[in-house]
Amino acid sequence: MSEDLLLSNYNYQLPSELIAQSPAVPRDSSRLLVVNSQISHIDSTFSNLPDWLLPGDLLILNNTRVIPARLYGYKTTGATVEVLLLEEIRANCWLALVKPGKRFKLGTEIFFGSAAAKKSSLKAKVLGRDEATGGRFLQFEVAPQESFWELLESIGEMPLPPYITSRESQPEQYQTVFAEKMGAVAAPTAGLHFTKQLLNRLQQKGIHQAYITLHVGVGTFRPVETEKITEHSMHQEWIEITPETVAKIAETKAQGGRIIAVGTTVVRTLEGAAKASGGESLQPFRGKTDLFIYPGYQWQIVDGLITNFHLPSSSLLMLVSAFTGRKRLLDLYQSAIAKRYRFYSFGDGMLILPEAKAVISKQ
Repeated sequence: MSEDLLLSNYNYQLPSELIAQSPAVPRDSSRLLVVNSQISHIDSTFSNLPDWLLPGDLLILNNTRVIPARLYGYKTTGATVEVLLLEEIRANCWLALVKPGKRFKLGTEIFFGSAAAKKSSLKAKVLGRDEATGGRFLQFEVAPQESFWELLESIGEMPLPPYITSRESQPEQYQTVFAEKMGAVAAPTAGLHFTKQLLNRLQQKGIHQAYITLHVGVGTFRPVETEKITEHSMHQEWIEITPETVAKIAETKAQGGRIIAVGTTVVRTLEGAAKASGGESLQPFRGKTDLFIYPGYQWQIVDGLITNFHLPSSSLLMLVSAFTGRKRLLDLYQSAIAKRYRFYSFGDGMLILPEAKAVISKQ
């Protein structure tokens, strides 16, 4: 079996001090590792992104918005519980991970607010158990004159990744400047590097932008546990690609431009929608994808990628390896570690360009 298909070959050692605890300020002052061939890479800064792209390129960004998905509540007995919302199944009914699980039996009522003050802002009832995740289906009670999202904003907390332990990190830092559609429990982190000013500069250069939606779930961070990665069951995520974005992609390709995905979530959306189109031209799509991308994948839509530095042995690392090759990517990671790049959600970025049209740096 190819070494690229074995989990043990996707590991690397990262010094803990290189795990970024807060984003760069301003956001586009983060570092950018530009990979423009199989033999070369250049250290740059994210604010220089317009210098590395070409007029006629199309950036695709994920406009999902992270919700305050972590809730703390209590039962009628006063026992405290913790809930992490994962996915809205239907109006005000959510699939959620729960702690401690034994306290969430069918019919259990959960009150969210202060148990000590015996004051509840929101109430939910356990409807059932999800075998795939071990979570529970919770039906929230919301009065007609109330908004579930407003109640959630008032009592929920932003679910920052567990490796972000600094108390200095603020919830608004974990949201892109173009976040719009509520539903994610984790940020599309490649998009965190952008400022509104940088987006305007890109547009002025003729580098256009379009949007997709993928509501990032905790499954994104679920580790691959099978040594043969082809035996891994990929999680599903809800995606949407609109007719407007499909049209922009078709126009860009017809004119010889490149499709640059901002983040692995955009890659999964574009390639997942292409798969759903059944080999025909890309069509608008709204639904779920369980597409698993690893070395050997045949690209349908995406030409280049902007991404962060990902956790060892993760499906995200395997996806990026499908662009660069596994060994090449791990060599790039070692170079980034040696040069003290910052890793993971609040860390630095990487731009992977197709070789045929890589821009020659003047820096």
